[in-house]
Amino acid sequence: MMTKWYYGLLLLVLTAGCWHSKPKDALKVTPPLAGNVEAGRLLYNNACKTCHGEGAEGNKKFQAPALANTDDWYLYRQLINYRNGLRGYDFDDTLAFQMAAMAKTLKDTIAVADVIAYIKIMPGASLTTNLVGGEKNGKNIYQSICGSCHGPNASGNEKLNAPRLSGLNDWYLKTQIWKFKKSIRGAHPDDKLGAQMITMMAMLPDDQSINDVIAYLQAAGQPVSQ
Repeated sequence: MMTKWYYGLLLLVLTAGCWHSKPKDALKVTPPLAGNVEAGRLLYNNACKTCHGEGAEGNKKFQAPALANTDDWYLYRQLINYRNGLRGYDFDDTLAFQMAAMAKTLKDTIAVADVIAYIKIMPGASLTTNLVGGEKNGKNIYQSICGSCHGPNASGNEKLNAPRLSGLNDWYLKTQIWKFKKSIRGAHPDDKLGAQMITMMAMLPDDQSINDVIAYLQAAGQPVSQ
């Protein structure tokens, strides 16, 4: 009788090429020329709106983060990472696995750029607080571990490949931190930037320190209207 191990092995064989192959756009992490907003509107409504919301405001029920407050260059890189298997490759990361499948419905880098062009015209999303942490302690931890790359106000630094962290859902931030700590995210051999984050997040010793850092990030800046 076939067991779940058989099906797991079969799925591994079928998807192995997606994980280790080098698609033709694998190294194109810089967005092409500005995308087409109207084309992006159609793509977003078909592929993204159900989970991320009509205004890219996010949906905690679906664990789909707000996209409207996120750097366009970072959104582009992550969608490419999903398409090329650098994210969503681990069976333990169910949500990322699903997101990788959705990203692959965008047929090429032009489609990716179009979706992001549409997200960019949306107003910044207002976020609700779900976690309780100590902002003062979080600021001290953040400045010692994160601030040199992501900026003193968590506004990001594209030259250092460090995205904006203010304006992200607190529950999403916490989930991603733990994924890095558990090497569920960032462990793909081609994800050099993710590997750096695994190292940095190992410096957060416990759940309380994570909550404190996130409390500071939530207070560091308000969503910026595009």
